[in-house]
Amino acid sequence: MKQFNENINISIQNLTSKPGVYKFIDKTGKIIYIGKAKNLKKRVSSYFTKEHEDTKTRFLVNKIESIEFTSVNNESDALLLENNLIKEYKPRYNILLRDDKTYPWICITNEMFPKLFKTRNRINNGSHYFGPYSSGLFLKNLLELIKQLFPLRNCHYTFSEENILKNKYKVCLEYHIGNCKAPCVGIQNEENYDENIAQIIKILKGDYHSIKNSLINKMHDFSKSLQFEDAQNIKSKLQIFDNFQSKSVVVSSSLTNIDVFSVINEKEISYVNYLMIVNGSVIQAHNMSLKKNVEESDSDVLLLAIQNSRELFGSVSKEIIVPFKPEFTLPDVKLEIPQRGDKKRLLELSEKNAKLYRHDVIMHQMKADYGKVNVRLLESVQSSLRLPSLPVHMECFDNSNIQGEFPVASCVVFLNGKPSKKEYRHFNIKTVTGPDDFASMAEVIERRYKRLLEENKHLPQLIIVDGGKGQLSAAYEILTKLGLTDRISLISIAKRLEEIFIPNDPLPLYLDKRSEVLKLIQRMRDEAHRFGITFHRNKRSKDFLQSELINIPGIGDKTIEQLLTHFKSIENIKAAPQAELETIIGKIKAQVLIKYFQ
Repeated sequence: MKQFNENINISIQNLTSKPGVYKFIDKTGKIIYIGKAKNLKKRVSSYFTKEHEDTKTRFLVNKIESIEFTSVNNESDALLLENNLIKEYKPRYNILLRDDKTYPWICITNEMFPKLFKTRNRINNGSHYFGPYSSGLFLKNLLELIKQLFPLRNCHYTFSEENILKNKYKVCLEYHIGNCKAPCVGIQNEENYDENIAQIIKILKGDYHSIKNSLINKMHDFSKSLQFEDAQNIKSKLQIFDNFQSKSVVVSSSLTNIDVFSVINEKEISYVNYLMIVNGSVIQAHNMSLKKNVEESDSDVLLLAIQNSRELFGSVSKEIIVPFKPEFTLPDVKLEIPQRGDKKRLLELSEKNAKLYRHDVIMHQMKADYGKVNVRLLESVQSSLRLPSLPVHMECFDNSNIQGEFPVASCVVFLNGKPSKKEYRHFNIKTVTGPDDFASMAEVIERRYKRLLEENKHLPQLIIVDGGKGQLSAAYEILTKLGLTDRISLISIAKRLEEIFIPNDPLPLYLDKRSEVLKLIQRMRDEAHRFGITFHRNKRSKDFLQSELINIPGIGDKTIEQLLTHFKSIENIKAAPQAELETIIGKIKAQVLIKYFQ
């Protein structure tokens, strides 16, 4: 473990046991990590008193040159301060929110007869902004609803009461086709227009219930006063409103304003779904992924997602449904883990959305890396072998030798269930003496994946080794050494009974002999064997040729290479005329060769 400088030791000794925020600083004076703690002394000391399994956390700790900390009164203050400092300094090792999209907003302008439109730019000019909207389909349906219920102007005039009275404006096509009620010429007065704007704001805030009741009451009033045409107009609006609500997710009329979060935590990335519930309807559904640059707790991930989502969408709900209780509490908010009822179904809906989002992200990345993906076949492989991820990239290894002589190994690569021959690799075994299959497998696995890590290339989702438990254990030991057991799945296939062995499972897995999964694994195993045997034969033949020629005095390695390149075999060299030999290696060496063979 690294020997830490005196500044760090002094800082740790001076730490308080109160809640607070700590900053790790590198040798250039740059803040590289900001964290919060209920007990500053205990939390910060843990970085320097234990060996971290996570590689990125070890890198972080080794770069720390000094520590700064701020003590606060309670954990809520620590949470708020950490969030503000991370936004200000953007430290390299803190969780990175992978959400760089600029989501659209709905803007209602601050002017006489306000306009309503979609925008991605927020301007601080007194206009009202609602959103953002992460679902383009929901936003489209919402704008269509508003347009049908409350026709508004979309012209670029800057109105004034004086100019309207002086008839400075003329009605346009939008009035004639029914999309505007012509406030520009006084056909629609400002009071009626502003009343429509107030109704629109209620819709944008998710208050569908009061809008619907208001329309129903108006329809009844018109009917009682025998204004049947106006009543029919209101009835048409109610049908439009019902059609919009049928496209929305209505969870429960008994629920009010609730935020719902679910998290799928993985080693490097967490996937989060957020649902905003207003008056029993889902008015926002937002997904995000968070990249973990160091070892972070599930609690930290959830808290970051809650803070950022509520701030982004302007949520003030006093109740949040979560899959588990985080370590820190949020001020003036109740965190609940529901066990049954509508709230439990809400959490399940959010969890389902998070899983779908994770699948979409992974598939999108797979397609970017490997092209079109054979989902059906690969999902069968994933299910049959109980793999954590879709095995788009698979590699299979085989060893070849004769009593330990001429030891070689082969690696074949399958992408999307098909061989990618340009990715095949041969290996000459360098460190193993004698017929040791286990050690040979360990050497090849280490060389292959150490190099891929160094070159920052794609790692496979699945490795298959030809052999039984011994080869599997040798390969697993190397993957553990390289820290890849969480990133790459490993199996072996034994030839005799076609048994599938999985690390840390004493019992083999038997697949149906007719299953396409077993046939794919067998094909990879046979391809690795064929590729390895071909290389082994070529190497053996070349070594036999060289071993015969190398015994001839006066014939060196360079001459042997020239002869084999030109004549291809010993028989061709023996049958070659003296003149041709002299052309290739010179007169003196040609005479040496002829004399030797005679």
